[in-house]
Amino acid sequence: MADRDTLPLPLEVRTRLAELELELSEGDITQKGYEKKRSKLIGAFLPQAPGKGMDPSVPHERRTPVTPGSSSRYHRRRSSGSRDERYRSDVHTEAVQAALAKQKERGKMAVPMPSKRRSLVVQSSMDAYTPPDTSSGSEGEGSMQGEGTPTSSQSSINMENWISRAIHGSTTSSTTSSSSTQSGGSGAASRLADVMGQTHLGKSENHSAPPDVTSYTTDSIQVERPQGSTTTSRSTPKYGNAELMETGDGVPVGGRVSAKIQQLVNTLKRPKRPPLREFFVDDFEELLEVQQPDPNQPKAEGAQMLAMRGEQLGVVTNWPLSLEAALQRWGTISPKAPCLTTMDTNGKPLYILTYGKLWTRSIKVAYNILHKLGSKQEPMLRPGDRVALVFPNNDPAAFMVAFYGCLLAEVVPVPIEVPLTRKDAGSQQIGFLLGSCGVTVALTSDACHKGLPKSPTGEIPQFKGWPKLLWFVTESKHLSKPPRDWFPHIKDANNETAYIEYKTCKDGSVLGVTVMRIALLTHCQALTQSCGYTEAETIVNVLDFKKDVGLWHGILTSVMNMMHVISIPYSLMKVNPLSWIQKVCQYKAKVACVKSRDMHWALVAHRDQRDINLSSLRMLVVADGANPWSVSSCDAFLNVFQSKGLKPEVICPCASSPEALTVAIRRPTDDSNQPPGRGVLSMQGLSHGVIRVDSEEKLSVLTLQDVGTVMPGALMCVVKPDVVPQLCKTDEIGELCVGSIATGTSYYGLSGMTKNTFEVFPMNSVGALISEYPFTRTGLLGFVGPGGLCFIAGKMDGLMVVGGRRHNADDIVATALAVEPMKFVYRGRIAVFSISVLHDERIVVVAEQRPDSTEEDSFQWMSRVLQAIDGIHQVGVYCLALVPSNTLPKTPLGGIHLSESKQLFLEGSLHPCNVLMCPHTCVTNLPKPRQKQPEIGPASVMVGNLVSGKRIAQASGRDLGQMEDNDQARKFLFLSEVLQWRAQTTPDHVLYTLLNCRGTIASSLTCVQLHKRAEKIATMLAERGHLQDGDHVALVYPPGIDLIAAFYGCLYAGCVPITVRPPHPQNIATTLPTVKMIVEVSRSACMMTTAVICKLLRSKEASAAVDVRSWPPVLDTDDLPKKKPPLLYKPSNPDTLAYLDFSVSTTGMLAGVKMSHTATSAFCRSIKLQCELYPSREVAICLDPYCGLGFVLWCLCSVYSGHQSILIPPSELEVNPALWLLAVSQYKVRDTFCSYSVMELCTKGLGLQTESLKSRGLDLSRVRTCVVVAEERPRIALTQSFSKLFKDLGLHPRAVSTSFGCRVNLAVCLQGTSGPDPTTVYVDMRALRHDRVRLVERGSPHSLPLMESGKILPGVRIIIANPETKGPLGDSHLGEIWVCSGHNASGYFTVYGDEALQSDHFTSRLSFGDTQTIWARTGYLGFLRRTELTDASGERHDALYVVGALDEAMELRGMRYHPIDIETSVIRTHKSITECAVFTWTNLLVVVVELDGSEQEALDLVPLVTNVVLEEHYLIVGVVVVVDIGVIPINSRGEKQRMHLRDGFLADQLDPIYVAYNM
Repeated sequence: MADRDTLPLPLEVRTRLAELELELSEGDITQKGYEKKRSKLIGAFLPQAPGKGMDPSVPHERRTPVTPGSSSRYHRRRSSGSRDERYRSDVHTEAVQAALAKQKERGKMAVPMPSKRRSLVVQSSMDAYTPPDTSSGSEGEGSMQGEGTPTSSQSSINMENWISRAIHGSTTSSTTSSSSTQSGGSGAASRLADVMGQTHLGKSENHSAPPDVTSYTTDSIQVERPQGSTTTSRSTPKYGNAELMETGDGVPVGGRVSAKIQQLVNTLKRPKRPPLREFFVDDFEELLEVQQPDPNQPKAEGAQMLAMRGEQLGVVTNWPLSLEAALQRWGTISPKAPCLTTMDTNGKPLYILTYGKLWTRSIKVAYNILHKLGSKQEPMLRPGDRVALVFPNNDPAAFMVAFYGCLLAEVVPVPIEVPLTRKDAGSQQIGFLLGSCGVTVALTSDACHKGLPKSPTGEIPQFKGWPKLLWFVTESKHLSKPPRDWFPHIKDANNETAYIEYKTCKDGSVLGVTVMRIALLTHCQALTQSCGYTEAETIVNVLDFKKDVGLWHGILTSVMNMMHVISIPYSLMKVNPLSWIQKVCQYKAKVACVKSRDMHWALVAHRDQRDINLSSLRMLVVADGANPWSVSSCDAFLNVFQSKGLKPEVICPCASSPEALTVAIRRPTDDSNQPPGRGVLSMQGLSHGVIRVDSEEKLSVLTLQDVGTVMPGALMCVVKPDVVPQLCKTDEIGELCVGSIATGTSYYGLSGMTKNTFEVFPMNSVGALISEYPFTRTGLLGFVGPGGLCFIAGKMDGLMVVGGRRHNADDIVATALAVEPMKFVYRGRIAVFSISVLHDERIVVVAEQRPDSTEEDSFQWMSRVLQAIDGIHQVGVYCLALVPSNTLPKTPLGGIHLSESKQLFLEGSLHPCNVLMCPHTCVTNLPKPRQKQPEIGPASVMVGNLVSGKRIAQASGRDLGQMEDNDQARKFLFLSEVLQWRAQTTPDHVLYTLLNCRGTIASSLTCVQLHKRAEKIATMLAERGHLQDGDHVALVYPPGIDLIAAFYGCLYAGCVPITVRPPHPQNIATTLPTVKMIVEVSRSACMMTTAVICKLLRSKEASAAVDVRSWPPVLDTDDLPKKKPPLLYKPSNPDTLAYLDFSVSTTGMLAGVKMSHTATSAFCRSIKLQCELYPSREVAICLDPYCGLGFVLWCLCSVYSGHQSILIPPSELEVNPALWLLAVSQYKVRDTFCSYSVMELCTKGLGLQTESLKSRGLDLSRVRTCVVVAEERPRIALTQSFSKLFKDLGLHPRAVSTSFGCRVNLAVCLQGTSGPDPTTVYVDMRALRHDRVRLVERGSPHSLPLMESGKILPGVRIIIANPETKGPLGDSHLGEIWVCSGHNASGYFTVYGDEALQSDHFTSRLSFGDTQTIWARTGYLGFLRRTELTDASGERHDALYVVGALDEAMELRGMRYHPIDIETSVIRTHKSITECAVFTWTNLLVVVVELDGSEQEALDLVPLVTNVVLEEHYLIVGVVVVVDIGVIPINSRGEKQRMHLRDGFLADQLDPIYVAYNM
């Protein structure tokens, strides 16, 4: 880049260039056009040098010396952007740009932009959402040239065409592609949604879907959500209470979802990797793909390396025998010699510590900590104890005194960072280290002590995780003078611990590396020899003096050689980045210790400082020279400062680690002709662990500089990073190991980890040890090149092994940062780590976003980062997240605290403002999709089952014919006759009692009262309604007694009743259309209702929701005629229709079934026998009385069996949640029925009130059955928590059970009074996906608890059949539950005779085996299991387990998934997810979660949801939608209406907080 910028450009050319850049970033010009115009503009100013075709990555050409004039000009241009160049490499930036361009040629990766609710978008720039007609015409050659927006009159195919064009078109920048997906008019988009909708509806061949009886009507009415095409030009239907989301310009965002999903589908259609060889593994273990090594991958071919030996450590005669001896020598011989000069924030010398002062003060500290803490008899500290040193970064003098005081007192200093708050990132782990070291005393300075957080009483609080500490201030004025005769004992260096340096691991834990006194001394000697330190040299130190290179050079080696250290605090560097260079000039320093960051800052701040002269420097130690990306800082620094007297050979990168201390350092040579070592290595090779000098493919290379040779007196070898320390080959990357006295000796208190790190014995290929002395692992990855030069390619801590290939976090950071323009994220504020998902590491990149960047910009940057990393490293990024600026946890020195960031990410508390997940491209180890075996017929399955000893899965309840009981009601064929008989024989027996919300009796009915009311209603129907027998009557009543009277009134009049839930007065718009639909579909000739509802049906709100003129006649039963009917109707044939039962299934279908008189009586008799119901019994019912078993229990059973029903409307529980349980207790009820919503209400509403209920006398000990009436898999978690919660109130856990019914048979199972308790089994979820049932132990991985759905009712037979082949299945198979029973419904009530469905669902026969019996198909999957228990008849008991509805099951990757299983996993993943629903759309899995928390948490959920579904279900989530609480629709039975939700999502009516499209 240096040579490119040598000639200054005129101002107008520069402004024109800036405009061009802007046009390119806005997408108003193509890349090609941009390059053409740019080269035209600056062509005249480019020097036509012969080296024009020079390859930029040839190393020696890049280091061309630059003339003083040009370099300063070059720098004036560069300095405008102050960026942290820790990873700056011009070569790399060019490579990244090339990689991006290459991606562009390959066809753009169209990434759909996530939708975000307005409140979440911090900026007000809504221009990100441009409708296509407003965006500029020159978007891209292939996109919509002059087409204009497609109008809604154009065919919907055109719309699809447009979308796919927008996706595949060669749009230049992601702006265009993402703005086109934000697409305009809702007309076209909704048309697309319609096309999608039709494809959804067209799937009517699904065998067990009940007919959608709605589709005969001309209006496209959908259940419970008006889609009214009845009224013209009405606004788009709202979804629940959601307002329609609008963009800034007021354009409704219709179909944004559908367009985006389409785009996502198209993206996924282009396979990223070769398709899997798919075969059928009929094993339950779904085998995860194991990454097969690529046969062409590079392998190491070199000879085995030899251990490298450093030069002899030459012992100079006057070297001291220990560091304390050195201090004593200088403190007494030359007490006036300066030891340390500290600076204030203005760069003025603050204080000069001389060797004399250091010596006397250290003695004072040593004396005081040994003698003045604790008592004489019990001193607090003894030699060998550990002490914390807590000193701020701007006070090296106090630290130095304290450190040497500890050495003299022979206590062990543990230097740590100053805790600023009680919740510093990583401070807890530091506390753990102090605790494990047994630290009880902390030495600190006065200023620091004052600055620590204090409690109101003035005490320093105990920091989180820290041991209790005594804080001791080391300032001289606070200490007492040692007596004349006291003198520290100065020994030769020995094997005792000198100090402990802390080290933060990859996982955030903090370890203490112990360094012995002999190691400390030897290390100082080795540094003195390799750096050529001499007495009284001046050294400038910018590094942290508490650890690492800063401690070794600036505190320890300096004292050994009586050097003068100028310490530059971090706070001064922030104010004046040039301060260290100024100090080098001012003090004519010979040596400076810096990091590449400091060099970079100096470059940025450098403004023609005339008086800079660096010729005094003989050595510039680059402490992080081991970071591969430091090379560019060194080069750029030399480029600029060579003209200021900086000699090239002065730059000395070094490599160090807490364990091995200094590993290698480049020696300052006088021989400037010997160029330093460079390696330009292929990243592809590095990822396979081999060294390949850059191939022709110049894109992905890593340029390394050497870090010099091995330290004097040390041995070095490179071992494989695996467990066994085996020597690498010469062309292989491995971990550097050092054998030397001058290394750490252990991790304090951790013997196991110590053994693996400090006591390593490397072996050669034949297994022989290369040395009898142990080596220490350095944690650095690299190799030893020619001439014994060491090269470092990365750190073990930053190593991520993805799919068997190794990647370094630093390299990924560098690539991300090379993606220009950099105006979106902060350099240096970027974290890269890997998380383990589905048995492999996945890369996560988190960056801090600048506050001024728009959504669109950030998104564009993110998609380019993905492409760049893919292009250069050939690895996918699993998740890329942007967080608001300054929100990533920081280390004390301002860097990013990686492990804490990772922790926050995994906990879901990072709160990103943008997330892009790419599981589709990254996750390549999913199990192979299952392929069904077509050739196995049902007969061979049956034979196979018999051969393997598995019985055919069938079971039955008790036989009705065999049972002799004194059932008087049996002799009547019709319920109306039973009622008349009871009115005559027991007229005053109370059948029904209705309770109000206060628990008092609102009304009750005796046999005769009910009979008389029913007679009057029959009269009314005949006189006012003019109805014939067989006419249908809709009963629109609230739950209560009127409903029961109206039902029997219809029977008396010979009409067919249909119970309909009345509209909700607060929500007429969504509930009334359902009422209207049922009335129309059931062909009701009239409606009966109460006066209140009558008024409601004719209200203004009602006429806004439906056409009120088309209601049939409405009869108000509140004023009944006085007279009796002349004659009660008696049906002639018991097989005629008794009533119609209408219900909305969970799939959103409205289905009505016909119940004949025979079936109704058989049903009542079956329940009477199962529950042992007699006139003396009382039963409490808290259910909705509109369909299924709820209706039968509410209206029919009492009349048949004569027991008293205590009716509790579930809506009353919203006012008084304890109503149901109090009634059960008060009436001493033994049997009670409720719904899941009632149970949930009690669990949530009464959770904290059990004590107060107990004191009110609530007693549930008499309850023997509490049955949940449901048409789904038992919700085991809810029933168990209900049982646990009310156990204290006497509820027996085994009393709680469930029932199971469906459309074809309203009750198949119901837990009766006799018979064994309901059982629970654990099945393997992976086997279930293959339709197999495998029982496992509780708590085993992938286990799913299933509870039996109650006992099979008398007169019911069940068989499990294969839904496709209709063959019978064995016990171990999951299949459809088929039922044969006297109370089966006799068919769907449809307007058009859909005979095929009718016969399929109600009159199916097995294709093999018993082909005579006629079965009804329930549409539910389940299995039977013969248990060890015996039932009442002494037979072994067969338990039925319901797994889920066939309609709801999702076929993905050839396997069958039940939504509830995925939803359970998702709800568990984060505390803020209250509810979840999943569905599929064009083979994408869509997960909708309700967020209970601030909208800022919405994006945290995206990675968590994706992870958990991958881990537990081996599925990739396509779309994650985060919505408000209450958006997921739930029907009256408490079941989720997933298909409604799906329609609402596709029609864009959910008003989501955030929609993430996973790539």
